[in-house]
Amino acid sequence: MERMVPEISFGHRTRVALDIGCGVASWGAYLMSRNVIPLSIAPKDVHENQIQFALERGVPAMVAVLATHRLLYPSQAFDIIHCSRCRIEWTRDGGILLTEVDRILRSGGYFAWAAQPVYKHEGHLPEEWQAMLNLTDRLCWNLVAKEHYIAIWQKPIDDACYKERAPGTEPPICDANNDPDDVWNVPMSTCIVAPLDEWQTNVSHWPARLHIPPRRLSSLKTGVKEAKPEVFTAEERYMKEIVNGYLDGLGLNLNDIRNVMDMNAGYGGFAAAVVDSGVDWWVLNVVPVNSMNTLPIIYDRGLIGVVHNWCESFNTYPRTYDLLHAWGLFALQNHSCDAASIILEMDRILRPGGTVLIHDSVDSIRELEPIAKAIRWKTDIKETDSGPYGKDKLLLCKKTLWFA
Repeated sequence: MERMVPEISFGHRTRVALDIGCGVASWGAYLMSRNVIPLSIAPKDVHENQIQFALERGVPAMVAVLATHRLLYPSQAFDIIHCSRCRIEWTRDGGILLTEVDRILRSGGYFAWAAQPVYKHEGHLPEEWQAMLNLTDRLCWNLVAKEHYIAIWQKPIDDACYKERAPGTEPPICDANNDPDDVWNVPMSTCIVAPLDEWQTNVSHWPARLHIPPRRLSSLKTGVKEAKPEVFTAEERYMKEIVNGYLDGLGLNLNDIRNVMDMNAGYGGFAAAVVDSGVDWWVLNVVPVNSMNTLPIIYDRGLIGVVHNWCESFNTYPRTYDLLHAWGLFALQNHSCDAASIILEMDRILRPGGTVLIHDSVDSIRELEPIAKAIRWKTDIKETDSGPYGKDKLLLCKKTLWFA
């Protein structure tokens, strides 16, 4: 693919990738060796075993059904989206599934389709190929390469093509009140997200983008104080100190850890610190639905993540994560659901022998430790930088194997 389109430049211009219909995630696994962070998804419920295989290989993956609701990723998220023999009818229902891909694809990003209609000329396949060409043309995508069984389109970098479309062209441009970053239980819509603002679409190349405050900070729906670049930088510096403390002072066996989840990710400072530390981990950043939606910032940094409600189950196979990091999560939930339910969900997705790091208020830690002990986690309460009389503590837990 990079030979076909050198501008893709994996690990430099292209950092964040989505693999739809991932199989056992071989495409993503290969890209990780090239400084690309992939997210592999199974688009149908019956494919959840693929996610288990992918996570067993240490490749980021989750179930993400392409059906009636938006995927749980923000607009302008992925630098490249790949679909190889994924058996998705992109042109059905007015192209609603491909417009959803268009929403999460970064302007100037690439969509790679490897499927029979690209290279076979028998039966109904030529009609499917022509329908795909018609739809992508109306989406203003440019077919930049077609070779053997792969076709690669590029999304426009500005609004010029949209303005030149004939009146009444389908799919239409989305209404101004259609928030492209609102994703929790939001139905898909057959419309194109525009206009494409420069501060949304232009990000630095990897690895510089990891530490540059994204211009999308100004779009966050929150108070001015939280959205300032200084707060972004302060979180990054603080989390770097915290992660260094974890690595140096907790006795973690680094070789036993690969799949990591940050359950209340903020701006992604924990994941950025993990990247800087050089450990061979990857981090899935989770932004709770009842917190500020920082997920666009996380993707602009070249990291991956998802929105989730921790009062519900997470879309992953049991026993698939080696380390769970929960910073301020339980104080944030504020009893919106039972703490024991969240702990049990953490136990479900945590591998036996896995580690849980809960940094929270003293009151939350006092409530959580008995629950952790009840499910036979080994627990240890650690002091934080606030000291023995501070307002927060660190609960270090280890999941044990149960024996009859």
